[in-house]
Order: sequence, then C-alpha cells, then structure tokens
Amino acid sequence: MITKTRQPAGATFELWGGQASVLVADDDALSAAEAAVLDVVAEFDLACSSHRADSELHGVNAAAGRPTAIGPVLRAALEAALDAARDTDGDVDPTVGLALVAHRLLPSGDVDGPISFQRVPGYKTVQLDRERSIVTVLGGVRLDLGATAKALAADRAAAAVYEETGSGVLVNLLGDLAIAGPAPEGGWRIRVTDDHRSPLDAPGQTVRLNEGGLATSSTVVRHHIIDPRTGSPTAVYFKTVSVAADSCLVANIAATAAIVRGACALSWLEARGLPARLATVDGTVTRLGGWPADGDDQ
Repeated sequence: MITKTRQPAGATFELWGGQASVLVADDDALSAAEAAVLDVVAEFDLACSSHRADSELHGVNAAAGRPTAIGPVLRAALEAALDAARDTDGDVDPTVGLALVAHRLLPSGDVDGPISFQRVPGYKTVQLDRERSIVTVLGGVRLDLGATAKALAADRAAAAVYEETGSGVLVNLLGDLAIAGPAPEGGWRIRVTDDHRSPLDAPGQTVRLNEGGLATSSTVVRHHIIDPRTGSPTAVYFKTVSVAADSCLVANIAATAAIVRGACALSWLEARGLPARLATVDGTVTRLGGWPADGDDQ
C-alpha cells in the first residue's frame, strides 16, 4: 500500500445520535461538500425517519393498509430495502418496525398496548408500485428502513458532492462510508473499529479504499439488528462485520445479513466474493475476499 502524502480536508458533525463526516481531496471544495451532504441527509431524514412524526415513512405506517403515494427519496429507499430483503432471503427485512418497538429500540409512536409475536411479517407483505410510486403496507405492519436507508444516503451524498464540486470525496454516515470521484494519492485511509466514534488509536485496522463503499455492522455499542425469523435481536456470534463493495448500500446489506446469519455468513460472503472482516465475540478475526491482514491489531 502507498502512504498518502497529506491529510484531506474534512468536517465532522453529529447526526442521528452518532457521528458523520465528509472528506474531500480538494480542500477548496469542503464548504460546498458539507452543504451537499447535509442537504441529502435532510431529504432522507424527512422521507425515511422512524423517529419523526412528520416523516413520509410515518405516514405510510399510519395508513393502516391504505395505498399511499410517496416521493422519490422514500421510493428509492423502499426499493433498496425490498431488493435487499429478496437478495438476503429475508435476513435484512424492512418490516421489523414493531420488533424494534417491542425491544425499545424505536419509539412506540402510535402503537398502542403490548407487542408480542414470534417473527416479523416479512417483506412480501409490502406492495410497491414502482411506476406510480404507491406503496401499500398491511395494517399492523410497521416499516423501518434503518438497515438500508443510511447507506443509500451515504451513496447519494457522495455522488452529490462529486457532481457539484468535481472533487473526490468520502462520506461517512455513522460507519457507512461511500466514495465518489478520484481518491487522493494512496487512497482514502479508513480506520475499522467496533464503534464508528472510536479514536484513531482504538483497536482495529487501518485500510485504504479508492472507490465504492464500506460498511460496518456491530453488536458492541447498541445491538439493534433484528433476526426476522424470531422478531428478537440477533444472537451475538460476530461482534463486528465490515464489508467493502461497489457501493455503501451493497456493503451495508452484506454486513447486516452477516450479523443475522452468524457462522453461516462466512460461506455466504465467500460466494459473493466480497472483501470482509469478521470479528467474533471471543476476538477471532476472519478475513475474506482479499481483505488485507496488514495492520490488524484486533
């Protein structure tokens, strides 16, 4: 690997209870880049948030089975979520909303009374007319797009920065990283740890990327990944899974599905040829798909 010669310009800000940042290869592009990222984040928050009573997603969940027209951002996010569910055989499923409420991982909102069930309804209960941008969700089903919307927002934000400024850019939304445009010499330097808020000297590994995206799913800080087959937080086999792919969205889907699958994720990821780093709760680290071993101190 080539050692980079200078530190790219960057900005860090608080977002969705965590930390986000944007780095640019061209220092003069930083102000415009930060504004572009914040614009995309604001669009996704208003469309897809499970924490806002005025979000489009809240309106869909409150429609109680009635067809609902949705805007382009929510449509894209819902398309991504449904495609992810199909690609992972339901391991990453957008109908986990009530399960998250039941385990106090989401606000209860307009849900009345206790919630008790053994599994989530499943993505096949969601009907999306992609041409007309109309979605129908069965009454009693609550969508949550947290497993995919953040990664899609990272991809969209990076693309928006590059289109507006022409600068190479890395966008990091709470551990979901997306790259667009030419990387600085030696690539983007990324520290992979159990928590995206960790300092640079925390145990982990430093890798370099020139394109695509990287996502890390972790059960260490706040275990909020639901196993759709049980409706409960997944059994903790891997404490952290990091995956690199052509986009942050693809990387995030694979990392989340790996947490759900546990030990079975190794062969599943290998079959997809995705570079991945998986750390079990006992500290064992497995690297797949050409993920580098250099500099791993975990």
